[in-house]
Amino acid sequence: MKASVNDVAERAGVSVSTVSRAFTRPELVSERTRKKVLQVADELNFSVSRSAVALKRGQTFRIALLAGGHIDWFSARILEGLNSVLHDTGYDFSIYAITHDEERARFFEQLPVRRNADAIIVSSFNLSPDETDRLHAMGIPIVGINVASPGEFDASIGIDDTTAIQILVRHLVALGHRRIAYLYEESISPLRFSSYQRVAGFTQLCDELDGVAGTAIAVRHGDDCANVAITTLLSQPDPPTAICVHQDSWAIPLFFRLPRYGIRIPDDLSVTGFDDSDFAEEVGLTTVRQLPRDMAATAARMALDLINGRTPEHRHITAPVQLMLRSSTAAPRACARGAQEARWLRSSSTRWYRRAG
Repeated sequence: MKASVNDVAERAGVSVSTVSRAFTRPELVSERTRKKVLQVADELNFSVSRSAVALKRGQTFRIALLAGGHIDWFSARILEGLNSVLHDTGYDFSIYAITHDEERARFFEQLPVRRNADAIIVSSFNLSPDETDRLHAMGIPIVGINVASPGEFDASIGIDDTTAIQILVRHLVALGHRRIAYLYEESISPLRFSSYQRVAGFTQLCDELDGVAGTAIAVRHGDDCANVAITTLLSQPDPPTAICVHQDSWAIPLFFRLPRYGIRIPDDLSVTGFDDSDFAEEVGLTTVRQLPRDMAATAARMALDLINGRTPEHRHITAPVQLMLRSSTAAPRACARGAQEARWLRSSSTRWYRRAG
């Protein structure tokens, strides 16, 4: 037979109303009493109807995560961070991967009807003024993670992309590099991603530093980053001695592709990434570390504060980054273009001969 609220109250030695408040209004119950009630409820396998609590309090106990693009390393860490905070509070979250305008419009059209979120957490892109106005009119707080314009959100946490990429550039310049390229994917998305501030930050600093030539190279969507890097190195009279890659997942394949064409890392080319994601340490990639799991945990706590009518202690937080120095960067070597091409031609000829044989 299923345990009732009366059973929990009797065993815990409290009133029925106290049991009810322990689940629906925990702020009105002492921590000691609440823990006791929850322990007894767990022993009796008792649970309060989620829908009943939602109706009573006018809450859904759900937070919506709008993630820009497909679920990748960064988004996966965001999910881990949200779950680490929300799991024990009785909240869950729904994930909406927003890749184009149709998905975005559908979410905002359906939200007023479904009213299925108490707060919105947006990862990596900005909402339009109309979207923020609609959410505020519904009383739904908005929290941003790595958003380009944090002031448009009720609360936010994110890195300073401009400062972060300039840390990498200064490291390369300190090593002696004066010709530096930046590889990034040309955006075809209508979303305004905060990470593209790195491109502007890279160009700005290179323009400010005497004797430094910075070249930002946009890789077309669907093109191979390694092929673009190889073409850049072999087609220019004065190729870059260092390449900054927009994210680790693009930089790591270079460790396996470039040596096939006689381009050695870091002897011929220094390579940097961004994120400090999976396998960056294993391949020795110099990169910038950001901590999306920690940022998401902070964003979840901000969202809970706003849902419960509390103002977060710090509404807008700049998260720290760290330069991770590894073996993929070194001082540039004087390497003539002809020598690079000769190694590439020898390597290519040998592979062609072996295939032909």
